[in-house]
Amino acid sequence: MRTFVILNASPRPNSNICQMLHIMRNELLACGSRVHYIDICKLQFRPCVGCMKCRDTHDCVMPEDDAKQILRLVQQSDGLIVGSPCYWGNMTGQLKTLFDRWVYGLMDHSESGYPKPLQSGKKAIIVTTCSTPWPFNILFKQSAGTVRALKEILCWSGFKIANVIQKAGTIKDKDLSSHEIAKCRKIVQKLN
Repeated sequence: MRTFVILNASPRPNSNICQMLHIMRNELLACGSRVHYIDICKLQFRPCVGCMKCRDTHDCVMPEDDAKQILRLVQQSDGLIVGSPCYWGNMTGQLKTLFDRWVYGLMDHSESGYPKPLQSGKKAIIVTTCSTPWPFNILFKQSAGTVRALKEILCWSGFKIANVIQKAGTIKDKDLSSHEIAKCRKIVQKLN
C-alpha cells in the first residue's frame, strides 16, 4: 500500500486550498492509498534555533514534538502534497517554520559541502492560491513566489515536482470551478 502525506498550511478550514487538498485526498483513498492529512496550523512545535547540531547528529536537539513526528511520516511516505496560500509572495510562516525544523531529515551535506537530497525518488505536488488576479499573480511573483519557494525546498530535498496548481483571484473567485476540481483529481494520478 502506498502512503502519502498532505500538508495543509491554510488556516481557514473551508478555503480553496482545503477544498483542493480534500479532493486529492479522496482520490488517493479511492485508489487504496494510505493518506496522512496534516493541518499545519494545529501542530505544536517550536521554531528552529539555528544551532546546526542536527547537521552532525541527524536529529533535532529539541524535545519530541509534532515537527519530529510529521517528518518521520514524510520520510516513510511515497509522496507529498503541499498546499499553502500565498502570504507576501511566499508560503505561510507556519509551513516555512516546519520546513526549517526538518532540514536534517530532508537533506544532508556532502564532504565538499554541497547539499545531498534525502528524499530522492519521491514525487510532490504543490497547491497554492492567492488573491491577486491572473496573470498578475505570476507577473508580480505572488502565487509564483510561493511555488518558487516550495520548489526550492522540495527539489533540494530530492522530490520531483509532479505538478503545480495555482489558483489566482480568490477575492472574487471564491469557489472552485469544475475545471479546477477535475484538475485536482487528474494530477493526483501523477503521484502513482
